[in-house]
Amino acid sequence: MEVFEQAVSGVLIILIIIALGFILARNDWFDSKMTSMIARLVTQIALPAYMVSTIVRKFKADQLLKTLPDLVFPVISMFLLYIISIIIVKVCRIPKMHAGLFESMFSNSNTVFVGLPVNMALFGPHSLPFVLVYYMANTTFFWTLGVYLIRKDGSQQGSFSLKTVFKKVFSPPLLGFMVGVLLVLWHVKLPQFIMQDFDYVGNLTIPLSMIFIGISINSVDLSNVHFDRSNFLILFGRFLLAPTLMSLLVIPTPMPLLMKQVFIMQSAMPIMTNAPVVSRLYHADSEYASIMVAETTLLSLIVIPVLMVLVQQF
Repeated sequence: MEVFEQAVSGVLIILIIIALGFILARNDWFDSKMTSMIARLVTQIALPAYMVSTIVRKFKADQLLKTLPDLVFPVISMFLLYIISIIIVKVCRIPKMHAGLFESMFSNSNTVFVGLPVNMALFGPHSLPFVLVYYMANTTFFWTLGVYLIRKDGSQQGSFSLKTVFKKVFSPPLLGFMVGVLLVLWHVKLPQFIMQDFDYVGNLTIPLSMIFIGISINSVDLSNVHFDRSNFLILFGRFLLAPTLMSLLVIPTPMPLLMKQVFIMQSAMPIMTNAPVVSRLYHADSEYASIMVAETTLLSLIVIPVLMVLVQQF
């Protein structure tokens, strides 16, 4: 009963702030420019500061050195999901125009705007390095193989160079993570006033991320939401197959229990919000991608508390 109450409490924290974002958006507090600004503020400013602040304050060098090699587990999980998605596309006859987008969405999860606040609310700041290890694998996978798969669906070639891919992989959050790790490994202590600034700015990350989710949900046109075979298969991949695969990979290992729980939760997050953006760039079906982002984000509000209760049983 205590485990269930903890799960419900953690999810309610998230839902209340998401509801706040939804209500404010419903009352026209945000236009498209404001929404874009919130996303940029989180990913380019607040989250990198949060990485540095939390890693420097909460972790020691030996802990981080033990954590980084476990990057292999998210990589293996996403690669297996990709292989399975290829089989599903052929066996279930997913339309050719959606094949690459289907495989990309099937394999990747939203590790920042949904995954980060969920894990922080449920497990606290000690989960951050594990969240970021998964984020490193997920981001690299999406901006390399994931983008290539979406590009295959496009009717035209968009301008997306290796330089752009490199910049997306080595994004501000990942650079913030790397700076935090280096400061800890090199035993560098920043002045207290700088650390305090990192704390203040970094503390914007979680509430703004959840408000952004609320704004995104408000922008969904429910008349476009529907469920066909392709949609159900992506939901199956994101919310059932992905956490099952990750569980089979990590449960037998001696890695810390918290890392196992975080990896499983991260694997079951909704589709990356970047998928419609990249689809639009390459003239793939961005409406299909947007609908799937909306559906998986909404359904994650049901899946998360159930999965939380399950992972707490380990």
